[in-house]
Amino acid sequence: MTQPGYAVPALDKALDILELLADEPGGLAQSEIAEATGRSVGQIFRVLVSLERRGYLVRERGGRYLLGTRLFDLAHRHAPLRGLEAVAVPIMRELAEGVRQSCNLAVLEGDRVRVVAQVESPADFGYRVRVGALFDVAGTATGEVLAGDRDELVRADALQPGITDVVAAVRGATGASIAALTVPYVSTSFSTVAHTQVVRQARSAAREISQSLGWKPGVTGR
Repeated sequence: MTQPGYAVPALDKALDILELLADEPGGLAQSEIAEATGRSVGQIFRVLVSLERRGYLVRERGGRYLLGTRLFDLAHRHAPLRGLEAVAVPIMRELAEGVRQSCNLAVLEGDRVRVVAQVESPADFGYRVRVGALFDVAGTATGEVLAGDRDELVRADALQPGITDVVAAVRGATGASIAALTVPYVSTSFSTVAHTQVVRQARSAAREISQSLGWKPGVTGR
């Protein structure tokens, strides 16, 4: 049995590299990774080769390493998340079509919010959020709904001027808030559906997703 505190150097190197590159969207060169992790190029070379071979890292032609899609693929194999997406995405498509805006679904991941599904606006203009994107809980309407266990929130986006975030909680069978449905409402000449109608339809879509997941109206819980 592995004892508490027992070091596994190769595993530590791999995890240090993955965590480092998660905060470097532009990637890093091998020498930069070595410097940032406090190791020599020789110490990390085999780890980089192994991570690249298995899809955890990709290397650009210039030699910079970036995170690959392997971690994201593994996360999406998790049954509860797959079930949530399978239920939510068809309803989200109907919502996007009805309000002529994009919408996304996010879950709480520690002190951050992870976008797990996105449906594009069918209109000629819209605002999209990348699936897999991470945002701090603090300062976002989506994070406030998830962390504060709120039913809904409509607020101007603090990061993107001109966008109003329409957020509604998605609840599971126990009544706990498990996700948040967000419509980043863009008010332009392309916006043919009134803001108040967008709020009503987002609320209705979140309620439909929740009920499909086993939630019963009136049941709330942490």
